[in-house]
Amino acid sequence: MSLRDLGLLVLVCAVWASNNIVSKIVVAHWGIPPIFYAGVRFAIVAVVTLPWLWPAPRPLWRLITVSLLMGGGNFALTFMALKTASPSAAAIVQQLGVPITTLMSVFMLGERVHWRRGLGIALTLAGAALVMWNPHGLTLSAGLLLVLAATATGSLGTVMMKQVEGVTPLKFQAWVGFSAIWPLALLSGFTEHDQWASAMHIGWPFWLAVIYSALVVSVICHTTYYFLIQRYEANLIAPLTLMTPLATIGLGVAITHDHFDGRMAAGAGLALLGVLIIALRRNHVMPLMLLMRNRIQ
Repeated sequence: MSLRDLGLLVLVCAVWASNNIVSKIVVAHWGIPPIFYAGVRFAIVAVVTLPWLWPAPRPLWRLITVSLLMGGGNFALTFMALKTASPSAAAIVQQLGVPITTLMSVFMLGERVHWRRGLGIALTLAGAALVMWNPHGLTLSAGLLLVLAATATGSLGTVMMKQVEGVTPLKFQAWVGFSAIWPLALLSGFTEHDQWASAMHIGWPFWLAVIYSALVVSVICHTTYYFLIQRYEANLIAPLTLMTPLATIGLGVAITHDHFDGRMAAGAGLALLGVLIIALRRNHVMPLMLLMRNRIQ
């Protein structure tokens, strides 16, 4: 990999990690309703990518389903989780997305899991469990349960995406935005209150955050990442993307003052080692998994 492309990948991972912190600040520190925040973000994505909406790939129902799973569903649950969960803990638990996607690909796409990937799955599960562990047993906090639900939702969409052909990143972003805004607007209207008042109270920092999240993170960074995936093998890119959760942990400790102790460090090490083992084993879903790697992003 050239130094220029390595620098691009480092920058993409840094932006993704920084957005995890931004999202935490928006929903937890500023009190912006999380479903509303997700809806505004996807509305901006939809407007910017509107020229790529048509012609729609077929079957359209599958693309809409995938868009809702990987877009509105995944992000709404994640932003709801970040009201109580720290970005550091969420970033570690979200690594379960890789083994969940692998297991789903076995049942839905007929892939086979050999012992090395099986070991990676076991290590990732053990690491995530350790993060949720305390001296009295598992701490199944609402925030981390929502992270797990968001991760499973995104993983299901990832596997289903394998069955949709001819979708470029910008076309996919267009359909994610277009499909997400309607259910998110309805859900926010029925379950949240004072959405616009909260946004107006924060003022320009809110709009700067949501524009950064929609344009820089979703549109620019995902398109850049797709360029790198096309240019290099996924097995080369995969280990390097682990910079994102590591950077999220570092930024979380430094900026949002996340609690991070030896237990969480051990859990993070196990989970990331498991993800690395899985990513280095060739399979059909992993390149797509990496391309659509927008867990908190």
